[in-house]
Amino acid sequence: MEQKETEKPKAPISDDAKKNGLIAALGYVWILCLVPLLLKRDSKFAQFHAKQGLVLFVIELVGWLIFWIPVIGWLLFIIVLVYAIMGIMNALQGNYWEMPYLGQWAKKLNI
Repeated sequence: MEQKETEKPKAPISDDAKKNGLIAALGYVWILCLVPLLLKRDSKFAQFHAKQGLVLFVIELVGWLIFWIPVIGWLLFIIVLVYAIMGIMNALQGNYWEMPYLGQWAKKLNI
């Protein structure tokens, strides 16, 4: 028997996401999260991703204190790297992707 795959219909990409996708993706690259935070204040899309990138950046800074611990440090590094890659990919595709666990902290930022 053949099973049909059910695909979730994708929402159309907003003009804001099309215009600011690349700069929103920069938000996940270490300190470059400040670029969309400061330069694209009028872009809801860029601000969304920049705030998540800022939370990730703060975790990276704190993580530097424990990166030298063999297992915990490596695990944190891998998690941060995966979140950054996922964030970049979703920003470039025009998606609002909330990072698991960390996205809720980003929503609370009032910058």
